[in-house]
Amino acid sequence: MDMTSTYMGLKLKNPLTPSASPLSKTLDGIKKLEDAGAAAVVLHSLFEEQIAFEQEELGYFLDRGTDSFAEALNFFPEQDEYNLGPEEYLEHIRSAKEATDIPIIASLNGVSNSGWIDFSKKIEEAGADALELNIYFLATDMEQDSREIENQYRAILHAVKSSIDIPVAVKLSPFFSSIARMAKELDDEGADALVLFNRFYQPDLDLENLEVTPGVVLSTSDELRLPLRWIALLDGKLKASLAGTTGVHTALDALKIIAAGADVAQMCAALLQNGPDYLGTVLNGMETWLEEKEYESLDVLRGSMSQKSVAESAVFERANYMKALNDFRDYTI
Repeated sequence: MDMTSTYMGLKLKNPLTPSASPLSKTLDGIKKLEDAGAAAVVLHSLFEEQIAFEQEELGYFLDRGTDSFAEALNFFPEQDEYNLGPEEYLEHIRSAKEATDIPIIASLNGVSNSGWIDFSKKIEEAGADALELNIYFLATDMEQDSREIENQYRAILHAVKSSIDIPVAVKLSPFFSSIARMAKELDDEGADALVLFNRFYQPDLDLENLEVTPGVVLSTSDELRLPLRWIALLDGKLKASLAGTTGVHTALDALKIIAAGADVAQMCAALLQNGPDYLGTVLNGMETWLEEKEYESLDVLRGSMSQKSVAESAVFERANYMKALNDFRDYTI
């Protein structure tokens, strides 16, 4: 079965790409993912705060709001608790490139349009095949206009694209007032790929101790529907590649996101729960399904269930909303 895929110009042997996670913190972890069949690996994120710390500017960012960053698992840990500092991160890229034969995609997590963006050039020089920008700003200022926030995303992308030649992906939030418009503007700005969607870790409340308790709740397959819907809506309307993430746990999940129009399916929670070898199980399941259904290649499936390809395209929009509710019968009075 031909499982090859092309993602922002990178030729991949299949569409399965582990997303940024602790699994890529070590060289051994990356090699295990490659051995299991990963077509590329997105490294764990280097945070804006880490770069700012080296520049003696950390105090500014500490005032930005402790829950602003998507992959932060606690409220600003001490500097020596971070995974890797900036220089160690660059060495990690070099080591991963030397030890593997798959594309290595670095990840930068930040929100301001400042010096951390310049680090993207060093990432390119270290040998990364591409860069994923994990931008997320928690808009709590009631005086800040939504357009100002959207322009900040565009400005960051523009600054990075102007300084490096490797492909750049933007990992998007699902919380824009117009996802379609934001996607188009980033596409016009030169984004090589859009990753839908970032899954943000929300704090909980401990009522016994009256404390805020940050923590991680891993995704399930039920959460696939949000990226599935928007990838299906955007397929064929952008120059940028599309990656589906959040809720990709099984072979069928990965096949669905490809059928919606994605070029790659990014996995995280399922690999954290089951280990790197589980990726091979998913890949084998995809191949078996395609063979049983007599597909000649994965490309035949890709985009076949996007809005532009199905007869009842309104099911992806509001026209199906009332029907879905009226057809629901699984309830108890």
